[in-house]
Amino acid sequence: MSCIELKEVNYRFPGNEPVLKNINLMVPKGSIYGFLGPNGAGKTTTLRLILGLLKRKTGSINIFNVPFDENRIEILKQTGSLIESPSIYSHLTAYENLNLLRKIYQCPESRIKDVLELVGLSNTGKKKCGLFSLGMKQRLGIAIALLNNPALLILDEPTNGLDPNGILEIRELLKKINSQYGITIVISSHLLSEIEKLVTHVGIINKGLMLFQGTLSELKRQKLQASGVIFKTNDLNRSSLILKAQGYDSHISDGNIFIPVFEPKLISLLNRKLMEDGIEVHEISPVNNDLEKIFMDMVSN
Repeated sequence: MSCIELKEVNYRFPGNEPVLKNINLMVPKGSIYGFLGPNGAGKTTTLRLILGLLKRKTGSINIFNVPFDENRIEILKQTGSLIESPSIYSHLTAYENLNLLRKIYQCPESRIKDVLELVGLSNTGKKKCGLFSLGMKQRLGIAIALLNNPALLILDEPTNGLDPNGILEIRELLKKINSQYGITIVISSHLLSEIEKLVTHVGIINKGLMLFQGTLSELKRQKLQASGVIFKTNDLNRSSLILKAQGYDSHISDGNIFIPVFEPKLISLLNRKLMEDGIEVHEISPVNNDLEKIFMDMVSN
């Protein structure tokens, strides 16, 4: 069952090229969905459309299996969000900031204590938010997003600018929110390595186009498909024909021959076959792309 579904969504700012081009996006209920892409890829624009902060031009947006336009208020009542930096009053404490919004959301005052404990800010007392570290401010922003006890949480680059410890704290917090409360989380980022250990599903966008969408395990399968060895020889074309005659798919790229195999015994046999056919093998090197490289290859084209 999907929590968010976008079909053929297009968007352009007045007088500019299209920002989003036929976006099809599906976030399963209960998942942690990593929305990935370089800066300027269209991530924030997509999230703003989902939240109704921008008016879509074409396509459909369904949230909780109902059309957003016809059910905007009810959907937003069940949605928490942190887009870009958190909006907080620096001269107020964490409790005072939450209390202001609590009155708007019409939440019980006891909810403030709950969310402060959840994000690890229950001991900040009378400390003004202007004295908070960046990580504390981000956690307060998440507390604000959780104040109305949402079923869906949308976070735009929540770890941007944080040190490694701050990133780890946010990661563990989001895992807890998802596992203990069943909240569906959409988190955008421009770094796969940053949220690889967090998400269950991945969507990759670049230049307004969706390049990949699926589970993290499906993306990892692309890593396995991209693994293999490269041979450097004195005759690339003849070497490739010999390897293909042995039943192995090979292709020439950047002065090398790539073969999608990784078993040492098989590599040794192929090397021997090349040498028996008079080929000089100058080098054999492994190719084992990590997920970050696969992501970078996708968005660099």
